[in-house]
Amino acid sequence: MTKQEVDFDYILRSNLERVFNERDDDKRRTAIDDLFVEQPVMYEPTNIVKGREAISRVAGDLLKQFGPAFRFVPEGAAVGHHGLAHLSWHAGPEGGPVTVTGADVAIFDDGKISQLWVLLNVR
Repeated sequence: MTKQEVDFDYILRSNLERVFNERDDDKRRTAIDDLFVEQPVMYEPTNIVKGREAISRVAGDLLKQFGPAFRFVPEGAAVGHHGLAHLSWHAGPEGGPVTVTGADVAIFDDGKISQLWVLLNVR
């Protein structure tokens, strides 16, 4: 798969839904295997997370921290080219007020996320 053939929107939306909204650890690990390279790196505002298992743990802990109704929702379509893509999102309790907004920016390698920056908007 060449960089031009990557469906950035599908992969980044899948990352939100299948990784960061998934409460089942096994399903989340399977999704990470599908979407990320073997040794991905995720850059959070206050942390650098290395490896698939660590990313799964961060996502699971985040969901536990914010409760069962908390969800990430994509805003618009992801855009990208030449192996770099961006997807805006908002999050909060399902049907409730938005508590955080941000964006994911990813670098892709062979059709999978190799590096992911989680950018939070200051409110």
